[in-house]
Amino acid sequence: MKTRTCFILALMGISLLTGNARAEDAAAPYKVLATTQLMGNGGIDYVYADNDGRRVYVPRGGSTFVFDLDSHKYIGAITNIGGHGVAIDTATHHGFSSSSPVGMFDTETMQKIKSIEVQGRPDGILLEPLTDKVFIFSHEAPSITVIDPKAGAVTGTIDVGGAMEQAQSDGQGKLYVTVEDEKKIAVVDLKTMKLVTKYDLGDSAGEPGGLGLDVKNHLLFAMCADPNVCVVVNADNGKVLATLPIGNGTDGGGFNPNMMEAWSSQRDGTLTIIKESSPTSFAVEQTVQTKAGCKTSSLDSKNNQIILVCTERAPQAATVTNAPVALSVTNAPAGQRRGGGRGGRGGPGNLDVLWVGR
Repeated sequence: MKTRTCFILALMGISLLTGNARAEDAAAPYKVLATTQLMGNGGIDYVYADNDGRRVYVPRGGSTFVFDLDSHKYIGAITNIGGHGVAIDTATHHGFSSSSPVGMFDTETMQKIKSIEVQGRPDGILLEPLTDKVFIFSHEAPSITVIDPKAGAVTGTIDVGGAMEQAQSDGQGKLYVTVEDEKKIAVVDLKTMKLVTKYDLGDSAGEPGGLGLDVKNHLLFAMCADPNVCVVVNADNGKVLATLPIGNGTDGGGFNPNMMEAWSSQRDGTLTIIKESSPTSFAVEQTVQTKAGCKTSSLDSKNNQIILVCTERAPQAATVTNAPVALSVTNAPAGQRRGGGRGGRGGPGNLDVLWVGR
């Protein structure tokens, strides 16, 4: 009996220690854990963390560069596919880049499969889980182009109006998209493939780019620029619940349900972390110093780390070839070298991939 009691007490002690460790992890501040640099040419836009395939994709110029999500090492490049962003269909091992035409590639061989002709000006991209389709978001009509990831064929378009940016799906039939030039969030019914309504973000909102979605509590987090705020919206009725300050020049963001935190990445070299304490209580938890130009981001949901990208211009005397050279830098200090101040829209220099976590 005494032995059993001691065993139970030991288990309780382990449980308490584990709980305390988790609490300490949650309380620890975010910081740049690692940086991987890759010399090359061209501008960048989005970064995409493929949580199933454990890879990171960054289109730059006419190529798409691939990194290991866990080791942070450079894997290789898809040399003839560029664009704005990437979506991956794990089931078919097919990847897609938002460009005109859309580039389709094999994730295993890292070779191009074909080009898919689309209309408009593709920008954001998303693999929607309910329909199992790739959605391309455009700044011109058609607003949304839908692609079958298995066949690599356009299956339809959706008319929304306005400049489409980034999107989130609730996995239950609703798609939410930020409409940059209208300062609104579009709500699309995925069963009818039609626009339902648009939520107005209010007079205090800027142009929304990044978008986070708390599926459980039906909350949207719209990251807006000029003025620089995060607008929290009820996803069911469009009611604005809170407006919080963020850094300057946001173009990416999201929501991590594991930590109950939203985030916004900014061009000024900051990452804003917003804590959701309850469905009605929100506060800026931390402003993380990253690197100038790191305005887009993606989430490693396994490690609760946020991946950011930016570019740094090469010195005038540097000679940059088309052959990428990778340099992995662990625990690199944040914000020491300025570059990519226009969001990575530039010539030769380093591509910086940052891993931010606790």
